[in-house]
Formats: sequence, C-alpha cells, structure tokens
Amino acid sequence: MAFNPSPRQLSAIKALVFLLALVPFGKLVWLTVSEQLVEPLQYITRATGDWTLYFLCITLAVTPLRKLSKWNWVLKLRRMLGLYAFFYGLLHFTTFLWFDHFFDVQEMLKDVVKRPFITVGFIAFVLLIPLAVTSTNAMVKRLGGKRWLWLHRLVYVIAPLGVLHYWWMKAAKNDLGQPLLFVLIVAVLLGLRLWWARTRAGAPVRT
Repeated sequence: MAFNPSPRQLSAIKALVFLLALVPFGKLVWLTVSEQLVEPLQYITRATGDWTLYFLCITLAVTPLRKLSKWNWVLKLRRMLGLYAFFYGLLHFTTFLWFDHFFDVQEMLKDVVKRPFITVGFIAFVLLIPLAVTSTNAMVKRLGGKRWLWLHRLVYVIAPLGVLHYWWMKAAKNDLGQPLLFVLIVAVLLGLRLWWARTRAGAPVRT
C-alpha cells in the first residue's frame, strides 16, 4: 500500500531519522566519557567503521525500497543518510590518524601503502569526500544534473571497497561471518540496479 506523507509528516520523519542516526555517536561519546570502555581505541575504530558500512548499505537500499514499495518520498532521506555515512567514515579515519599516528600524516601514509586493507579503506574514504562536498542543491545546479549523477555513482565503487576493507581486516582474525553478510547485502543492492538497468536497455522502443 502506497504511503505518501504530508509535508509535515515528512519533516517529522526526517527529524526522527536524523536523531536515530546520531544515537550510535551519542553512545560512543557516553561510553568514552564515562570510561566504560576497556579498549577504547579498538572499540571506537570498530564502531565507527561498522556504522560507516551500515549507512552506506542503508543509502544504497533507498532506491530499491522506492521501486519496490512505490514510496517515492524515501528519496528525500537519501542525502541525509549518505552524509551520515561520510560522518561516521570521517570519525573512523580521524580515529586512525589521531590515535594510531598522532596526526603524523607521513607515517599514516606509509601505513596506508604498507597494509592493503588500509589502502582500500583509505581510497573508499577519499572517494566519499567529493560526494559529501557536492551534496547540496547549489552544487547540483553548479555541476548540472547529469554530471552530478555520474559523480555520485562513485558510491557503487565505495561500498565494495568498504566491504573489502572490512573483509581483509576480519580475515586476519579468521572472523568472516559479518563481512560475508555485508558482501551479500551489497551484492544484492548493486545486483538489483544492474538487473533494472539491463531490463530498461532491453525494453522495446515506443513509437
């Protein structure tokens, strides 16, 4: 059944999603300030990385949800969800740069080059930056709709790179349960897009 919220309802939904997306960050701050974490660096690194992947998957799920449910209004949440993916990715990277390398960029880059799982994670984060920078309506107008759309298709590269980063990190601990789940989720979300694109390409031309 189609659900079309009124402008007031949509504003309420946006506010609720915004607040819910901040809950992991609030929990992280609370656990850190209250000194409840036994290994804070490890916990913060893991939590921020996990939530980056969660929000990447949620962002990718918006279009399939719209197509399958006919809820066109969910597209209005996609930008916020994508920005939260960048927000948690930024926290993840900052934790790595700050606590692992104490803002020594040269040492950080050496680490990036030396360890492949960090390399792909770093590439994924760098690719997220232009998407966050161009997320405003003003940038859409400045770039033009087509160029903006092509740029934001980088998310189809970023998500697999993020999953690969996570997979290689967990493989060292022989813990591939959750990485495999991410692989399946991203494969389904990207596979649906490929299927729809091929279906459109094979559709007969109307005259």
